[in-house]
Amino acid sequence: MNKSVYVITPDAYSGKSMISLGVMQMIMRNTANVGYFKPILDRKDDDFIKTIISHFKLNMTEQEAFAFSQNQLNQLQNDGNIDEVYDIIIKKYKALEQKFDFVLVDGIGFAEETNTFGINFNISLAQSLNIPALVVLKDNFSSEEELVNHIQIEINTILEKEVRILSVFVNKVVNFSEKTIDKLNKKYPNIRFYFIPEEPMLSRPTIKEIAEALNAKFLFEGADIHQIPKKTIVGGMEVHNFLNHVSDDCLALISADRSDIILGTVMAHASAEYPRVGGILLYGGFNLQPSVLKLLQGTQNIMPIMLSEKGTYETVLGVNKIHSRIYPEAEQKIKMSIELFEKRVDFESLNSQISSFKSDTITPRMFQYNMVQSAKNLQKHIVLPEGTDDRILTAASELAEDELVYLTILGDEQKIMVRVNELGLKWNENRIKILRPKDSPKYQSYVDKLYELRKDKGLERPQAQDLMLDYSYFGTMMVFLGDADGMVSGAVHTTAHTIRPSLQFVKTKPGVKTVSSVFFMLLQDRVLVYGDCAIVPNPTAEQLAEIAITSADSAKAFGIEPKVALLSYSSGTSGSGQDVDKVRAATEIVKEQRPDILVEGPIQYDAAVDPKVGKQKMPDSQVAGQANVLIFPDLNTGNNTYKAVQRETGALAIGPMLQGLRKPVNDLSRGATIPDIYNTVLITAIQSAMPEK
Repeated sequence: MNKSVYVITPDAYSGKSMISLGVMQMIMRNTANVGYFKPILDRKDDDFIKTIISHFKLNMTEQEAFAFSQNQLNQLQNDGNIDEVYDIIIKKYKALEQKFDFVLVDGIGFAEETNTFGINFNISLAQSLNIPALVVLKDNFSSEEELVNHIQIEINTILEKEVRILSVFVNKVVNFSEKTIDKLNKKYPNIRFYFIPEEPMLSRPTIKEIAEALNAKFLFEGADIHQIPKKTIVGGMEVHNFLNHVSDDCLALISADRSDIILGTVMAHASAEYPRVGGILLYGGFNLQPSVLKLLQGTQNIMPIMLSEKGTYETVLGVNKIHSRIYPEAEQKIKMSIELFEKRVDFESLNSQISSFKSDTITPRMFQYNMVQSAKNLQKHIVLPEGTDDRILTAASELAEDELVYLTILGDEQKIMVRVNELGLKWNENRIKILRPKDSPKYQSYVDKLYELRKDKGLERPQAQDLMLDYSYFGTMMVFLGDADGMVSGAVHTTAHTIRPSLQFVKTKPGVKTVSSVFFMLLQDRVLVYGDCAIVPNPTAEQLAEIAITSADSAKAFGIEPKVALLSYSSGTSGSGQDVDKVRAATEIVKEQRPDILVEGPIQYDAAVDPKVGKQKMPDSQVAGQANVLIFPDLNTGNNTYKAVQRETGALAIGPMLQGLRKPVNDLSRGATIPDIYNTVLITAIQSAMPEK
């Protein structure tokens, strides 16, 4: 079976990088151990290898990922040593093939329209490595007929060299129709064609690239020099007229001696009445007046400001001539590339062509992708009670920008928006609402409901009024009554404060008596589910069985086919004692109540996850060596184990996710990072769609 695919382009600036990113993203959903190989660097400062390795967190070095620079290749060719080139490339590729389950090979890209040697070398290398090709072309023609002719010429050239083509991607398309696709499909029935329209933002340079191309120095770097300006405007008019042209994320080209326009643009950026400016490029070779520079230095959340020695014409022309590329810090461009690829490519069909080794376990990349896609499809409403915390506000901004959920943040709207502006956050008011409980039109009905639910427990109405001013109680009542789908809290409050309202009136699901938790542990090559590491200190056998069952159901809801291991200090019948007997009893309860769940216990951790150890200690087990849901005998063991694994392996721990409640309420660590909050909101959204039973 095929273990690699070779991405080939004969066209300059074809958008091959976008295809490589998209293919790598697709492959990593199904294959955990993936490598990247670019036999020949495109240029001396080629940093696309760094982009791929860092973005996808590949287990490899940059030196492993390439064989030669173009200068080295040219020198060896000129010296008549081209055979040496092939020998070394094949040797390096074979080393990667042994190390990885799949290797994406990226051919030479071109900075000029004709490079006969480079094109032929790509084809010859794909043939020598005996791997199929994905061909990347671009629409650079005035008519559909010319485009079709170009496609056919390039396909025939590659096929003549006996290289198998799986798919052809035509980028930056202007001229194509269904007739074009039909014609090509009839002529090449074994090749799939994907036509991807022009996305102007991908061709535009980032602020950093503009500075580098014009040899400009940064006076202020601002929040993000890697953003892409959507538009370029030139400040050659009076400031009141110039401000009419300011638009979101624009780049303002201003002569450095026009202090009025410079300050007006900075004020517009800071004003809630004007769009946010992407950056300012000062030209003309002038230095800023000291008083102006001093004023700018005291401005909060200032945008990137660059100073160039070039004149007006050179500056405008220079900006328009930049050929943008993708580099590690250009996260916006990386994200846009992958999203465009996903939108236009039939993943299932393409993956069936090029995927060879698929792991039975879900990969971390696939898990995270599935998590994002599920949340995006569900579009749930989550309440965040801790609007005073910067991490909550930042995560909310990112979630709204990615259009994954709708959010209600509890707190004082005026104070929150002041802080949002101080932090320079993008704020989507269509997706984020701010609400103070005492100002809510539903406050009194929430009080009445709480009093009704808890009066038999001795709750007085004045107490209910006071409790409903507590953000945790108010947020939980929103979830209980269906005004929100879930709640995430704990960045500021304790676990007890977060979940107490849920235990009082949300209650547990039918048939569930124990509220517990799981962590999703994203290791390098797989995802494990750990439970319970946060809630139940010393579970009984019945509670342990319930934790195992609910954890298995949680795993299944997130695309993990559960194989459950109830952990202990001995495996099978080899040990005895109160603790191991409890685990043995819990295992039998799970088998009796849920015969559909694959479960093993008691079992030691190594026997549960290591196939060799599992086969040795429990050769007849369907779970030993393959477990992906690991149930710890007590909170002490579980909490310490998850933290040890997280610290020692660099695993990403997503959670804890509370389970067993009728409605999802999840607790954050008070040390939670912004990604922790982001991920916990996503799992809460997905959890809200799980069936109650």
